[in-house]
Amino acid sequence: MTVVEDVGRIASAAAAFAEPGETLGRRVYLCAFQSADGRSWVALGADAEPLSDRRLVREAASLAALCEVAEESAGGGHLTELRARLAELRETDNPEGIEEAEAAAASLAELLEPEPRVASEAYLDAIGSASRRLEQALGDSGTSPFAAAMQAALGSVEGLSDDVERNYKLPLS
Repeated sequence: MTVVEDVGRIASAAAAFAEPGETLGRRVYLCAFQSADGRSWVALGADAEPLSDRRLVREAASLAALCEVAEESAGGGHLTELRARLAELRETDNPEGIEEAEAAAASLAELLEPEPRVASEAYLDAIGSASRRLEQALGDSGTSPFAAAMQAALGSVEGLSDDVERNYKLPLS
């Protein structure tokens, strides 16, 4: 199945959840081009036509960047290693709550999508919720390390949006 077919399949499945009067949000495909001169960008709509709405292009770039940061920050950024360490702890010490922590880590791992993925607010929220459940299962009831990582990345997210806007292949309105 091609990426286009897969995205279309998912969009059709998502549309089944629409309430009366709701429509599925706009899909934007953000494409990066690399050359000796640097990187350039174009965003295409679901109709494969280039987009020129500055706000929409910036939102797509920001959302894609936020989803990437969320994936990289999930489980402290080392989810595979964390899961292995939890399994080791269960075998050696079997501390109270280890099953809950392992289940939360497994749930987060199952949620993370391989590339290419569809960046959406729902996906971002799901990663945040699953990350917080894992933090709480690990005994962290204070400030969320995941939330702190997301907050720390806002400058980089804004930088990517600026780069997309500066190096966009078409004029933006």
